[in-house]
Amino acid sequence: MRYLYSALFYVLLPFILLRMLLRSRHAPQYRQRLAERFGMFTAPPDAGQPAIWVHAVSLGETLAAAPVIESLLLAYPDHRLVVTTTTPTGSERVRALFGERVFHVYAPWDLPGAVCRFLRRTRPRLLLLMETELWPNMVHYARAQDCRIILANARLSERSARGYARIGGLTRHMLSQLDAVACQATADGQRFLALGLPRSALQVTGSIKFDLELDGQLRASAAAVRTEFASDKRPVLVAASTHAGEDEIILAAFRQLRRSRDNCLLVLVPRHPERFEAVLSLCLDQGWQVVRRSSGAAPGVGDDIVVGDTVGELLLLLGAATVAVIGGSLVARGGHNALEAAAWGVPVITGPHMCNFLEVSELLTAAGAMIKLDNAAMLGDCLEDLLQHPRKCRQMGGAGQQVVATNRGAKKQLLQLVAQQLAPPAAEDAA
Repeated sequence: MRYLYSALFYVLLPFILLRMLLRSRHAPQYRQRLAERFGMFTAPPDAGQPAIWVHAVSLGETLAAAPVIESLLLAYPDHRLVVTTTTPTGSERVRALFGERVFHVYAPWDLPGAVCRFLRRTRPRLLLLMETELWPNMVHYARAQDCRIILANARLSERSARGYARIGGLTRHMLSQLDAVACQATADGQRFLALGLPRSALQVTGSIKFDLELDGQLRASAAAVRTEFASDKRPVLVAASTHAGEDEIILAAFRQLRRSRDNCLLVLVPRHPERFEAVLSLCLDQGWQVVRRSSGAAPGVGDDIVVGDTVGELLLLLGAATVAVIGGSLVARGGHNALEAAAWGVPVITGPHMCNFLEVSELLTAAGAMIKLDNAAMLGDCLEDLLQHPRKCRQMGGAGQQVVATNRGAKKQLLQLVAQQLAPPAAEDAA
């Protein structure tokens, strides 16, 4: 079945390239470095050094993987770290976080030739796939090169599981080639088992996103942003990672909120950079006074909205929030990570669509750290109620921090799995 899949991929390749070119109209990076997606790049100068390959699709997965990559750099100084992404935002963040400490290129498209060229140039001993990045040729040819494979921080929604079940034979073959799957939650693990994952490969470790560290430098930067936003004098609402269709909902709720809180500041952060201009235009068309975050200017007393048109600053901006609204949840996109806000002690509001973070949502909601709305139309009333009760905000924030602290430890378990897979055969036998 993999041969049929590969043939279909080759047939669709012209349309994939066309889609990349269309996307590049708004994000020119999509038409750059295309050769890398075919596995064509200059091999690293230390190509003889053993390698660990970490694949993180986009910005969110890259940020989640960052603490793991830092730990791998410390634990395996004799290994080269190869870090791949699929999107330009992920690529930019890898370069900003790690620079020359890792070897970074785009991941090859899942074509036999592209994957084999990539593997010949990098020769990894271990492939660490973040979340649910399962590609049949990537897994097959990595395994054929005797590369161990770990699916890390794995999650699998019911919807995704149904999709994989439609190609059951291909899915079972992929799962049989994984050495370990470190799942975020028991429910995710059960879905993997139902699809054919060997039980011996499954471990439920929790989410590495709970292991988020707010270091001293980040805290100092957040304090500076709070001063810049005058958050001691006005509430700051951060709408994080919004999708098309959500900005209108948030702006309507913000307009309602401004009737009682006329000094409230909205920080609106679109999920994708190609939407920055459209969101800015939407705000201006509605008559709001807007500051672009990328301008470097602090919002003045008369400014209503800061459009977060920078990449990689969301965690910092959440550190200045009074309340956070999580995007992807007001429309049916499955939601985004609420733990970054919770780690700062910021109360969280989401819409009804949080299926991609179901266990995290349940933990935060049960602890009283998060309000999950039944429908998006309730957002304005919910914001008004929270800002009228600062004690409730503090209680929610404290509960969120407690949830994050209680559920740490997934990174340590994942690094133990890595050590097991990289151990020489003699050490494994002795164990």
